[in-house]
Amino acid sequence: MSTKLLRHLFLCGVGLYLLALVVISVAFSGHVLQFKWIMWGVGEVLFFFVLTAVFYPRWKSDDTKRFLWKVFLTALVIRAVYAVLVSYYYYYETGIAFEYHAGDSRAYHATAAYLSQCVRHGYFLYIFKYLNAYTMGFSDQGYPLWLTLVYSIFGRNLLFPRLFKALMSAYLCVVIYRLGTRTFGERTGRLAAVMTVFMPIFIQSCGLHTKEMEMIFLSILALERMDYLIRSKKYTFWNVFCPILLTGLTFGFRTIIGMCLIFAFLVFVVLSSKDLVGKKGKIITGAATVLVFLVFLLTPVGREMRIIYRLKFSDLSYQSEKYESLGMKHGELAQSWIMAPGAFVLPLSPMVEESPDHNKMIHGSTYVKNFLAFFAMMAIAIAFRQKKWRDFSLMGAYELSYLAIIMFSFAANSERYHEPAIPLIILMAAYAMTHLRHKDLKIFYVYCVLLLIALVVWNGLKLSARGLV
Repeated sequence: MSTKLLRHLFLCGVGLYLLALVVISVAFSGHVLQFKWIMWGVGEVLFFFVLTAVFYPRWKSDDTKRFLWKVFLTALVIRAVYAVLVSYYYYYETGIAFEYHAGDSRAYHATAAYLSQCVRHGYFLYIFKYLNAYTMGFSDQGYPLWLTLVYSIFGRNLLFPRLFKALMSAYLCVVIYRLGTRTFGERTGRLAAVMTVFMPIFIQSCGLHTKEMEMIFLSILALERMDYLIRSKKYTFWNVFCPILLTGLTFGFRTIIGMCLIFAFLVFVVLSSKDLVGKKGKIITGAATVLVFLVFLLTPVGREMRIIYRLKFSDLSYQSEKYESLGMKHGELAQSWIMAPGAFVLPLSPMVEESPDHNKMIHGSTYVKNFLAFFAMMAIAIAFRQKKWRDFSLMGAYELSYLAIIMFSFAANSERYHEPAIPLIILMAAYAMTHLRHKDLKIFYVYCVLLLIALVVWNGLKLSARGLV
């Protein structure tokens, strides 16, 4: 992919956002976003598209070590500075150093602050008794324990966990590079790494006290280690134990992520070419993977998985009923079987004032994901076209299984639950961008038109559901 083509694609991205914002503001003139939300959105969109288009051509020819240092240090500085400044911003806006309408964030902080006192007084057993009594299950214990560790060492300062998030988010860029390079080649890995550096949602996550960044980091690092294990054919104790450990840790943050990681590894092993995994190796590795999954089913994690399925996945009318309970219209459109085809794209960017403040603040970041979704979907077609679907099977199995579970759950329209899918959307988008053919651009232009229409309709439905239009 030439620099000229990349800039053309990104110019289309910026132009489409501005056009959508203008059209929606004119069409629903009584519900225009406040100026500060517009500035946040414009800043997020320009930050990603402009800086990626500027720095990728400058860095792409550097030797690997120099490139990775630039990526890591640039990402770290941006995220650390943002984490500090946004804490003051939130304090100015809300009176506390938490995001708008913070719920889970404050609960995590209060729990970890209390448990860190238990650590100082040596009440270690009480910590697990407390978590079992006052959390929703195993998947809600990992993050409070992590915060407790940080608070116990560095004190109950909100900034330290966020700086750790900045460090994880910066190293995530390196992990994305390694996974992308081994799977799709050097050009794809480098473009994906640079896009990850400037991806607004990863920067903004460093200013929150929620668990998404830790969850994203663990899951992508687990995938990268799985990929390295199979491709390197170095079955040492550490190489085998590392992905198992990382996968196990993800169960402490969100159960379905651990499930999807195990499933993705099994698919990758089964579909790998004979050069990577022979028939005997597939049988042994596949059986071991199934055994690990069965072990999880026999633990409290398995019990929680069954409870979650029964309460949040078996009733596909959940979204419709929730809309009706809030007195909102169009609940029938919120059913999972209707929303599932848009798994890569949804939720769409909210560009009207009648949306939660946090969603309006990150609406530009959401749009960036909406835009990249086309290339992520295109990557699947290109992988089959180039007969690289076997190489694609690890990340493809993880991404598709995770999105399928989310779309057929209570979280189908929740931006927060879609965030763990974004790193692979970036990587898949980079692969598509670096392998686009001229006739693929025609499909891209059609998608831009459809996305514009979808954004207008989406925001119109948000207003209509509340009886405002």
